[in-house]
Amino acid sequence: MTNLRVRPTRSRGERAVPEARGSVSAAAARSEADLLAEWAPVLDAVAEGAVQRELDGELPVEAVRLLKAEGFGALRVPQAFGGAGLDVVGLSRLWIELAAVDANLTQAFRGHFALVEDRCWHHVRGSDQRVWFDRFVAGEMAGNAWSEVGSDIDLPRTVLRPRADGSYRLDGTKYYTTGSIFAEWVEVHARLVRPGHPDEVEDPTAIVVVDTRDPGVHVTDDWDGFGQRGTGSGTTTFDNVGVAATDVLPFEDRFPYQTAFYQLNLLATLTGIARSALADVVGAVRERTRNFSHANAPRVRDDAQVLARVGEVAAAVYAAEAATLRVAASVQAVADAAGGGAEEVAALVEASEIESSTAQVVVSELVLRATSDIFDALGGSATARPLALDRHWRNARTVASHDPRVLKARVVGAHAVNGTPPPYAWSIGATRRRQEWAGPGPAPGRAG
Repeated sequence: MTNLRVRPTRSRGERAVPEARGSVSAAAARSEADLLAEWAPVLDAVAEGAVQRELDGELPVEAVRLLKAEGFGALRVPQAFGGAGLDVVGLSRLWIELAAVDANLTQAFRGHFALVEDRCWHHVRGSDQRVWFDRFVAGEMAGNAWSEVGSDIDLPRTVLRPRADGSYRLDGTKYYTTGSIFAEWVEVHARLVRPGHPDEVEDPTAIVVVDTRDPGVHVTDDWDGFGQRGTGSGTTTFDNVGVAATDVLPFEDRFPYQTAFYQLNLLATLTGIARSALADVVGAVRERTRNFSHANAPRVRDDAQVLARVGEVAAAVYAAEAATLRVAASVQAVADAAGGGAEEVAALVEASEIESSTAQVVVSELVLRATSDIFDALGGSATARPLALDRHWRNARTVASHDPRVLKARVVGAHAVNGTPPPYAWSIGATRRRQEWAGPGPAPGRAG
């Protein structure tokens, strides 16, 4: 996509005035109307050509470039460091708006905002993060590189080896590296090993931040799923990549509400998809002149059954949005407790995780049904390929498959009945030995 229209540059905030920790910034307190009005021109520009990109299988490179230039990646950076200082609710609102014009983009920034959130968390707890804040404000973006194919369920194959000078070497291959093809940085989940003992784990695992401009980093757009084709979720390889010691973080030091935060991004993406589907079906019903002989009214837009179906889709969007923003508020509550005690934080994290899991179960169902039901209001001609209305269901089904809702329903039920804590961090991979299985019921066979 080319020739995207750019709105006037926004104020970046006063860097000379430090922001009090734990306070609500002026940006966070802005009204929703002001926030959406501020970003409307950018979202309009991103929307141009979005359907054609979907039809052509084109990555939204120019759209990402525009979002970077306009400060989208610095929305959560404190104002004192040049960012917008938005709270999580405001951020989620913009995620929904962005997903409504191009669902790929909200998910493409998922890993980026997780790294930003991690840096904000550590900043509030007293760690100087200005180097990273400066990068985010300059428009630099981070991608995600956690998943692998063929690895054990609890131990990645990607290896981080210490060097004599105190730095590290990273080698391995990651799949589903969402957003990394657009990014200057990528977060990598790796295992740390002792020199001379390549299979021996020294620390459980680590999070490594890698510069994608290193010659040993190669990102390939080979994601072949039927939905979310423009997220840049391809394969990334690391071959003798140098990593500074300051860019290695023990996994247990990660910001504690990461699981709920990651899920919040997917909830916002699903809600935006449903919003887009609703807009499409409303527009099509208003303009539709082709009708059935046994319809309930001469005009489709007056048919009671069609209107009821559209109303059901609208209600699904309403409920999905409300649930998503409620989860956002619970995540913000944890972020606000960054300077608090361990017990307070732990209680808020558990509440937020249950909120996000509960919302995932119901929002996934609502959006999948809504993106299918729109065709009941339009008939067979709505399946024409140039309309690309199928993209809504395909994208929603793909997003909803990342973290299976059937497993989360069980997590929510176990918490409600028995007070069982939710899984705060989980992984996917092959189970190594049947006797190590820690899940409910009999142990499964080894995955492929």
